[in-house]
Amino acid sequence: MKTPYVHGYDLKENIRLQDQASTLVELLHSDTIYPAGSRILEAGCGVGAQTVTLAKNSPGAIFTSVDISEISLAAARMTAESAGITNAEFQQADIFDLSFGPESFDHIFVCFVLEHLPQPVEALTILKRHLKFGGTITAIEGDHGSAYFYPDSELAHKAINCQVEVQRRSGGNANIGRELYPLLRKAGYEKIRVSPRMVYVDSSRPDLVDGFTKKTFTAMIEGVRDLALEAGITDKDSFDKGIQDLYRTAGADGVFCYTFFKAVAVKV
Repeated sequence: MKTPYVHGYDLKENIRLQDQASTLVELLHSDTIYPAGSRILEAGCGVGAQTVTLAKNSPGAIFTSVDISEISLAAARMTAESAGITNAEFQQADIFDLSFGPESFDHIFVCFVLEHLPQPVEALTILKRHLKFGGTITAIEGDHGSAYFYPDSELAHKAINCQVEVQRRSGGNANIGRELYPLLRKAGYEKIRVSPRMVYVDSSRPDLVDGFTKKTFTAMIEGVRDLALEAGITDKDSFDKGIQDLYRTAGADGVFCYTFFKAVAVKV
Protein backbone atom coordinates (compact mmCIF):
# COMPACT_ATOMS: atom_id res chain seq x y z
CA MET A 1 0.00 0.00 0.00
CA LYS A 2 1.11 3.53 -0.70
CA THR A 3 0.52 4.90 2.82
CA PRO A 4 -0.12 3.33 6.23
CA TYR A 5 -3.72 3.09 7.33
CA VAL A 6 -4.33 5.36 10.32
CA HIS A 7 -7.71 6.70 11.43
CA GLY A 8 -8.31 10.42 11.18
CA TYR A 9 -5.94 11.57 8.46
CA ASP A 10 -8.60 13.01 6.21
CA LEU A 11 -11.67 15.21 6.70
CA LYS A 12 -14.21 12.39 6.57
CA GLU A 13 -12.27 10.38 9.15
CA ASN A 14 -11.86 13.49 11.30
CA ILE A 15 -15.63 13.91 11.42
CA ARG A 16 -16.12 10.21 12.16
CA LEU A 17 -13.73 10.34 15.11
CA GLN A 18 -15.56 13.35 16.53
CA ASP A 19 -18.87 11.48 16.20
CA GLN A 20 -17.34 8.43 17.88
CA ALA A 21 -15.97 10.45 20.78
CA SER A 22 -19.25 12.23 21.49
CA THR A 23 -21.21 8.97 21.25
CA LEU A 24 -18.93 7.04 23.61
CA VAL A 25 -18.21 9.71 26.24
CA GLU A 26 -20.15 8.09 29.08
CA LEU A 27 -19.15 4.52 28.24
CA LEU A 28 -15.41 5.12 27.99
CA HIS A 29 -14.66 8.22 30.05
CA SER A 30 -17.15 8.58 32.91
CA ASP A 31 -14.51 7.18 35.29
CA THR A 32 -11.49 8.95 33.76
CA ILE A 33 -10.88 11.77 36.24
CA TYR A 34 -7.54 13.18 37.37
CA PRO A 35 -6.73 15.19 40.53
CA ALA A 36 -6.31 18.96 40.35
CA GLY A 37 -2.71 19.96 39.76
CA SER A 38 -1.69 16.67 38.19
CA ARG A 39 0.12 16.59 34.86
CA ILE A 40 -1.22 14.20 32.22
CA LEU A 41 0.36 13.15 28.94
CA GLU A 42 -2.18 12.28 26.27
CA ALA A 43 -0.10 10.22 23.86
CA GLY A 44 -1.43 10.23 20.32
CA CYS A 45 -4.22 12.76 20.70
CA GLY A 46 -5.08 12.75 17.00
CA VAL A 47 -7.74 15.32 16.14
CA GLY A 48 -8.49 15.99 19.82
CA ALA A 49 -11.61 13.83 19.86
CA GLN A 50 -10.84 12.59 23.39
CA THR A 51 -8.99 15.67 24.64
CA VAL A 52 -12.07 17.81 25.18
CA THR A 53 -13.73 15.18 27.37
CA LEU A 54 -10.56 14.56 29.38
CA ALA A 55 -9.99 18.26 29.99
CA LYS A 56 -13.62 18.89 30.97
CA ASN A 57 -13.70 15.88 33.32
CA SER A 58 -10.59 17.16 35.12
CA PRO A 59 -10.60 20.97 34.88
CA GLY A 60 -7.88 21.34 37.51
CA ALA A 61 -5.45 18.99 35.77
CA ILE A 62 -2.92 20.02 33.12
CA PHE A 63 -2.87 18.08 29.86
CA THR A 64 -0.04 17.82 27.36
CA SER A 65 -1.51 16.27 24.22
CA VAL A 66 0.94 15.07 21.58
CA ASP A 67 0.62 13.58 18.12
CA ILE A 68 3.00 12.85 15.26
CA SER A 69 0.73 14.55 12.70
CA GLU A 70 0.72 18.34 12.55
CA ILE A 71 -2.44 18.16 10.44
CA SER A 72 -4.24 16.30 13.21
CA LEU A 73 -2.84 18.69 15.82
CA ALA A 74 -4.21 21.67 13.90
CA ALA A 75 -7.65 20.08 14.03
CA ALA A 76 -7.19 19.27 17.73
CA ARG A 77 -6.29 22.86 18.58
CA MET A 78 -9.41 24.10 16.77
CA THR A 79 -11.60 21.56 18.54
CA ALA A 80 -10.22 22.50 21.97
CA GLU A 81 -10.52 26.22 21.29
CA SER A 82 -14.14 25.84 20.14
CA ALA A 83 -14.94 23.93 23.32
CA GLY A 84 -13.31 26.57 25.52
CA ILE A 85 -10.58 24.23 26.77
CA THR A 86 -7.79 26.09 28.55
CA ASN A 87 -6.02 23.29 30.46
CA ALA A 88 -4.57 21.43 27.45
CA GLU A 89 -1.57 22.23 25.29
CA PHE A 90 -0.70 20.51 22.02
CA GLN A 91 2.73 19.51 20.78
CA GLN A 92 4.01 17.59 17.78
CA ALA A 93 5.92 14.55 19.01
CA ASP A 94 6.65 10.93 18.22
CA ILE A 95 5.77 8.48 21.02
CA PHE A 96 9.01 6.61 20.28
CA ASP A 97 11.13 9.77 20.57
CA LEU A 98 9.66 11.97 23.30
CA SER A 99 11.70 14.90 24.56
CA PHE A 100 10.16 15.05 28.03
CA GLY A 101 12.38 14.14 30.95
CA PRO A 102 12.04 11.01 33.07
CA GLU A 103 9.02 10.92 35.39
CA SER A 104 7.58 14.14 33.94
CA PHE A 105 3.92 13.13 34.27
CA ASP A 106 1.62 11.98 37.02
CA HIS A 107 -0.58 10.06 34.60
CA ILE A 108 -0.60 8.95 30.96
CA PHE A 109 -3.62 8.44 28.70
CA VAL A 110 -3.47 6.57 25.39
CA CYS A 111 -6.62 5.84 23.41
CA PHE A 112 -7.01 4.14 20.00
CA VAL A 113 -3.26 4.47 19.38
CA LEU A 114 -1.69 1.11 20.21
CA GLU A 115 -3.79 -0.53 17.48
CA HIS A 116 -1.75 1.34 14.87
CA LEU A 117 1.72 0.57 16.22
CA PRO A 118 3.89 -2.35 15.07
CA GLN A 119 5.66 -2.28 18.48
CA PRO A 120 2.99 -1.56 21.12
CA VAL A 121 5.06 -3.00 23.99
CA GLU A 122 7.98 -0.75 23.08
CA ALA A 123 5.65 2.25 23.02
CA LEU A 124 4.23 1.37 26.45
CA THR A 125 7.75 0.88 27.83
CA ILE A 126 8.90 4.26 26.53
CA LEU A 127 5.82 5.96 27.97
CA LYS A 128 6.55 4.36 31.35
CA ARG A 129 9.88 6.20 31.52
CA HIS A 130 8.00 9.50 31.49
CA LEU A 131 5.56 8.41 34.22
CA LYS A 132 6.19 9.06 37.89
CA PHE A 133 6.38 6.12 40.27
CA GLY A 134 2.88 5.49 41.57
CA GLY A 135 1.38 7.11 38.49
CA THR A 136 -1.15 5.44 36.23
CA ILE A 137 -1.51 4.73 32.56
CA THR A 138 -4.97 4.41 31.02
CA ALA A 139 -5.21 2.58 27.69
CA ILE A 140 -8.38 2.13 25.65
CA GLU A 141 -8.72 0.01 22.51
CA GLY A 142 -11.43 -1.66 20.49
CA ASP A 143 -11.49 -5.23 19.22
CA HIS A 144 -13.08 -5.98 15.86
CA GLY A 145 -13.34 -9.65 16.77
CA SER A 146 -16.00 -8.64 19.30
CA ALA A 147 -18.43 -7.35 16.66
CA TYR A 148 -21.63 -9.33 16.25
CA PHE A 149 -25.02 -8.33 15.01
CA TYR A 150 -28.47 -9.20 13.72
CA PRO A 151 -29.29 -9.90 10.97
CA ASP A 152 -26.04 -11.82 10.71
CA SER A 153 -24.17 -11.66 7.42
CA GLU A 154 -21.09 -13.47 6.16
CA LEU A 155 -20.31 -10.63 3.78
CA ALA A 156 -20.59 -8.08 6.60
CA HIS A 157 -18.02 -10.07 8.60
CA LYS A 158 -15.80 -10.23 5.53
CA ALA A 159 -16.05 -6.45 5.11
CA ILE A 160 -14.97 -6.02 8.74
CA ASN A 161 -12.08 -8.39 8.12
CA CYS A 162 -11.00 -6.18 5.22
CA GLN A 163 -10.38 -3.36 7.69
CA VAL A 164 -8.58 -5.79 10.02
CA GLU A 165 -6.34 -6.94 7.16
CA VAL A 166 -5.62 -3.42 5.89
CA GLN A 167 -4.55 -2.44 9.37
CA ARG A 168 -2.48 -5.62 9.80
CA ARG A 169 -0.58 -4.96 6.57
CA SER A 170 0.35 -1.49 7.79
CA GLY A 171 1.69 -2.94 11.05
CA GLY A 172 -1.37 -2.47 13.24
CA ASN A 173 -3.83 -4.72 15.03
CA ALA A 174 -7.57 -4.03 14.97
CA ASN A 175 -8.13 -6.85 17.49
CA ILE A 176 -5.73 -5.46 20.08
CA GLY A 177 -8.33 -4.80 22.78
CA ARG A 178 -8.14 -8.35 24.10
CA GLU A 179 -4.35 -8.00 24.43
CA LEU A 180 -4.16 -4.97 26.72
CA TYR A 181 -3.47 -7.00 29.87
CA PRO A 182 -0.52 -9.01 28.46
CA LEU A 183 0.88 -5.97 26.65
CA LEU A 184 0.94 -3.91 29.84
CA ARG A 185 2.50 -6.80 31.77
CA LYS A 186 5.25 -7.16 29.18
CA ALA A 187 5.95 -3.43 29.46
CA GLY A 188 6.46 -3.78 33.21
CA TYR A 189 3.31 -2.17 34.60
CA GLU A 190 1.61 -3.59 37.67
CA LYS A 191 -1.82 -3.54 39.34
CA ILE A 192 -3.39 -3.88 35.90
CA ARG A 193 -7.17 -3.71 35.76
CA VAL A 194 -9.02 -4.28 32.47
CA SER A 195 -12.73 -3.69 32.05
CA PRO A 196 -14.74 -4.54 28.91
CA ARG A 197 -17.08 -1.77 27.77
CA MET A 198 -19.77 -3.19 25.48
CA VAL A 199 -21.79 -1.03 23.14
CA TYR A 200 -25.20 -2.62 22.65
CA VAL A 201 -27.44 -1.02 20.03
CA ASP A 202 -31.01 -1.66 18.97
CA SER A 203 -33.72 0.62 17.59
CA SER A 204 -34.83 1.65 21.09
CA ARG A 205 -31.52 3.59 21.25
CA PRO A 206 -31.69 5.83 18.19
CA ASP A 207 -28.75 7.97 19.32
CA LEU A 208 -26.50 4.90 19.27
CA VAL A 209 -28.00 3.60 16.03
CA ASP A 210 -26.97 6.83 14.35
CA GLY A 211 -23.87 7.73 16.36
CA PHE A 212 -22.27 4.31 16.68
CA THR A 213 -23.66 1.72 14.26
CA LYS A 214 -23.84 4.11 11.30
CA LYS A 215 -21.42 6.99 11.89
CA THR A 216 -18.73 5.25 13.92
CA PHE A 217 -18.34 1.56 13.14
CA THR A 218 -19.85 1.11 9.69
CA ALA A 219 -18.35 4.40 8.49
CA MET A 220 -14.92 3.19 9.61
CA ILE A 221 -15.24 -0.10 7.72
CA GLU A 222 -16.59 1.72 4.67
CA GLY A 223 -13.57 4.01 4.81
CA VAL A 224 -11.13 1.24 3.82
CA ARG A 225 -12.97 0.36 0.61
CA ASP A 226 -10.42 1.79 -1.80
CA LEU A 227 -7.44 0.42 0.11
CA ALA A 228 -8.98 -3.06 0.35
CA LEU A 229 -9.82 -3.13 -3.36
CA GLU A 230 -6.40 -1.81 -4.34
CA ALA A 231 -4.71 -4.48 -2.22
CA GLY A 232 -6.84 -7.25 -3.71
CA ILE A 233 -8.26 -8.23 -0.33
CA THR A 234 -11.84 -8.26 -1.64
CA ASP A 235 -13.91 -7.47 -4.70
CA LYS A 236 -16.21 -4.50 -5.21
CA ASP A 237 -19.53 -6.36 -5.15
CA SER A 238 -18.73 -8.40 -2.02
CA PHE A 239 -17.48 -5.38 -0.08
CA ASP A 240 -20.39 -3.15 -1.04
CA LYS A 241 -22.91 -5.85 -0.13
CA GLY A 242 -21.16 -6.33 3.22
CA ILE A 243 -21.42 -2.62 3.96
CA GLN A 244 -25.07 -2.69 2.95
CA ASP A 245 -25.63 -5.54 5.41
CA LEU A 246 -23.89 -3.61 8.19
CA TYR A 247 -26.21 -0.66 7.61
CA ARG A 248 -29.08 -3.16 7.64
CA THR A 249 -28.32 -3.84 11.33
CA ALA A 250 -29.40 -0.25 12.01
CA GLY A 251 -32.94 -1.11 10.92
CA ALA A 252 -35.99 -1.34 13.16
CA ASP A 253 -35.31 -5.01 13.98
CA GLY A 254 -31.51 -4.77 13.88
CA VAL A 255 -29.01 -5.26 16.71
CA PHE A 256 -25.31 -4.39 16.87
CA CYS A 257 -22.77 -5.20 19.60
CA TYR A 258 -19.12 -4.22 19.97
CA THR A 259 -16.70 -4.27 22.89
CA PHE A 260 -14.01 -1.78 23.85
CA PHE A 261 -11.43 -2.59 26.53
CA LYS A 262 -10.20 -0.07 29.08
CA ALA A 263 -7.08 -0.81 31.09
CA VAL A 264 -5.61 1.10 34.01
CA ALA A 265 -2.16 0.14 35.32
CA VAL A 266 0.42 1.54 37.73
CA LYS A 267 4.17 2.17 37.57
CA VAL A 268 5.67 0.85 40.80
